[in-house]
Amino acid sequence: MQQFLFVAAAHFLALLSPGPDFFLVARTSIRAGWRHAANVCLGIAIANGVFILAAFSGITLFSPDSISFIVIQLTGCAYLLYIGVLFIRFAGASSVSEYNVKNHGSVTESAGVWRHCREFSMGFLSGILNPKNALFYVSLATLIGGTTVMSLKVIYGVWMFSIVLLWDLLVAIFIGNRVILKYFSQILPWLERVSGVILIGLALSVIMVNLIALA
Repeated sequence: MQQFLFVAAAHFLALLSPGPDFFLVARTSIRAGWRHAANVCLGIAIANGVFILAAFSGITLFSPDSISFIVIQLTGCAYLLYIGVLFIRFAGASSVSEYNVKNHGSVTESAGVWRHCREFSMGFLSGILNPKNALFYVSLATLIGGTTVMSLKVIYGVWMFSIVLLWDLLVAIFIGNRVILKYFSQILPWLERVSGVILIGLALSVIMVNLIALA
């Protein structure tokens, strides 16, 4: 029980730290509503599930000392830089009210399916290419150690997957609330710019850490 509380607390504290997943969920919820952001949340949760499975099953690809793990981190940093630049470049490009008016029109079934798939893919890519996720789950699996029985690891994995999905959905619902949205619409451009700067800063910091480690 003590180990479970440690894992649950460490995982939840990590969720409270805003990262690319949080900003993507928030931005999607603000611009399109929480139901569309839910597709992003599902993609993020499944990406976290991949990391949980890989780290807890001891796949060597995610060994902190391996070249493959460094490549994964650097690929994730490139994606964060790309997302950060997009956030800054298109900050305030369209208002929330304009977006909502556009969505009141008719949407074909094929377009709707494509949009759901695109939102899910964005969430999955954000989660799977987030170096913060890779580092966290590998570190957590290392701290738990190889003596923990597999059944307990399964419980940990299911718990963390469920909490990630639930937390992101709560963020999407809270931010996507129309009452709150009215106030957010005024600060959305600045929120996007600040988010972009934070994502770029996170990517550059991880790159610097890897360069120092390789030196």
